[in-house]
Amino acid sequence: MPLIASVSGIRGVFGDGLDPSALVRYASAFGAWLRDQVGADRAPLVVVGRDGRVTGDVCARLVTATLQAAGCDVVDGGLATTPSVAMGVIKHDADGAVILSASHNPAEWNALKLLDGNGEFLGPDEGAAVLALAEDGVETQTVGYQRLGGYRTDDLLPYHIEKILELPYVDPEVIRERGFKVVVDGINSVGAFAIPAVLEALGVSDVEVLNGEVTGLFAHDPEPLPAHITGLTSRVAEAGADLGVVVDPDADRLAFVEDGGRFFGEELTQVIAADFVLGKTPGPVGTNLSSSRAIEDVAARHRQRVVRSPVGEIHVVRAMQEAGAVIGGEGNGGVILPALHYGRDALVGVALVLQFLAETGRSLSEVRDSYPSYAIAKHKVALTDDMDAGALLAALAERHADGQVSTVDGVKVDLDEGWAHVRASNTEPILRVYTEAASPEAADALAERFKAELLGG
Repeated sequence: MPLIASVSGIRGVFGDGLDPSALVRYASAFGAWLRDQVGADRAPLVVVGRDGRVTGDVCARLVTATLQAAGCDVVDGGLATTPSVAMGVIKHDADGAVILSASHNPAEWNALKLLDGNGEFLGPDEGAAVLALAEDGVETQTVGYQRLGGYRTDDLLPYHIEKILELPYVDPEVIRERGFKVVVDGINSVGAFAIPAVLEALGVSDVEVLNGEVTGLFAHDPEPLPAHITGLTSRVAEAGADLGVVVDPDADRLAFVEDGGRFFGEELTQVIAADFVLGKTPGPVGTNLSSSRAIEDVAARHRQRVVRSPVGEIHVVRAMQEAGAVIGGEGNGGVILPALHYGRDALVGVALVLQFLAETGRSLSEVRDSYPSYAIAKHKVALTDDMDAGALLAALAERHADGQVSTVDGVKVDLDEGWAHVRASNTEPILRVYTEAASPEAADALAERFKAELLGG
């Protein structure tokens, strides 16, 4: 299977495209790019971290050694969430970072996510420069023995949590007084220890962890969708918990289960976070084209506007920076709080939501019932060798040329009854077909309609 290189990183199936030579090639290219950025006077400093995948340790050792061979000093964070690595860049005033994680992809996948000196994903131009260096080969990227980089380790989580607690609107005493009972699905990866740690720091003492062993053998499909987390929803109901928390393997995506066991929905994660933050700090909200209209509805309550970007964390970040947004994210469960760092962060998302519930005295189900009721369907169309994704999308755009259409990122069509967004995935060889309507049935019907139009075109 070929590697997938995009704004979300370089990812593939380990042993089938993502092999040691590929890891060395891309890590070496990133090291060389960093050397170009910092100049000849010093060695670049790079933070490295990984999620709990079985292949993570092997991949990390290859990458750290390669970066050293490319003349970079390395801080190895070991097992760490993606947002903790981003915070590690800030802590160490590093020049970049490499995260070994394929996010929500199954266990056989892994990836290199590349961050810059701000702890943000590389933009399209920077990513293209690294890919060009990788195409040139590794021979010119390796330094002589006199310039080999150094190596040290650091636990990145305590600093990450410390900075969350320093946010002016996070008060562990208020959260402690509420006496929350929380069930966590750690999906056998870094969220299994990171989420309980932040909950403890926030004053939550009654925490139950499902799938808490960091084995990398995910107990269920790692994407935090309702069909995949039935164990969590059942346990929240059985235990009479106030809420359930589920993350993806690198803990940059976050979803909740309400009291009673109903799935709160990853689409509403950024909505409730924005509701809380906008009540404290007014300003614009940033999100992507595939996120629910509920974010506009909640922003309007606070008399704020929403700016939308193509899908991909760095695209949302750039739109937020341009607009001066105070909160943002993506409908896949991503919360981006610029006051902490410009990256999706499940840990700060947990803190914001618990603080909101503690201050208002409401339950998660009561909050959910106060929001507009929309349903999103997330369908996929597998791309085969004989399918031209660009041609299919162009034909779909032409079909709806007389309507409200955006081609900034694939094809998004806004309709009176909802919307449909069809685009090539950044992380898999598929076309994503996302739709939103007034009910699950209507959203699914809209998705089926657009899939038929897509393939028929």
